Amino acid sequence: MSPLVPRPRPAPGPLSVECLSRWEDGERLPALLWAPGPGRRMISNAVLGGGIGERAWVLNAQVAHGYRRHDPERHLAELADAMGLSGAGVGLMTAADVSAYAHARDGGAEAVVTAGVSVRGWAASAGEGTAVPAAPGTINIVVALPVPLTDAALVNAVATATEAKVQALLDAGLDCSGTPTDAVCVAAAVPRPGDETQAFAGPRSLWGARLARAVHRAVRAAVSP
Repeated sequence: MSPLVPRPRPAPGPLSVECLSRWEDGERLPALLWAPGPGRRMISNAVLGGGIGERAWVLNAQVAHGYRRHDPERHLAELADAMGLSGAGVGLMTAADVSAYAHARDGGAEAVVTAGVSVRGWAASAGEGTAVPAAPGTINIVVALPVPLTDAALVNAVATATEAKVQALLDAGLDCSGTPTDAVCVAAAVPRPGDETQAFAGPRSLWGARLARAVHRAVRAAVSP
């Protein structure tokens, strides 16, 4: 695996991602990096750096179709190390083309989305499910908010982002609520003395509404032909 090489295509604004590429198993694969540094509390279901805590970067790495590794957390950590990233971060994976990401903003809320919907369906299905780790995620959503959120509001923000994703998929004419391996990461500011920490991030709260509109626009753009 060769080091990642920068490829310029930044999304302007606080959620400024850098598109990188690497050679892996004979294939050139891109990755998106957002490295805002300290000062962000994030919540995510990511395989690397999931949960709630302070994180300094988010990496969304494309992997080959038919991904065979069974240690995605270690794989992402290796990529982060090759890039010289330090501190705790969030690592996402997908087989979708991350260089075709979509970016949207609304009133200070920003979202970057990568998406592939060839494998999709409804969340509630007749299947029993499996305990075996799933393949790399397909719709990956990264959201940045410039305000602090309580832990409960961070959870609320994930729910709001997911609702907006489903709305966008239906508006795009897709018969699904998502793919089996979608991932979400919401980043909020670390509270400083004098800051007001937001207790709500539902779709009718000030910041939840902005988040929902940004995610909806980005998902809709990402899944459009």
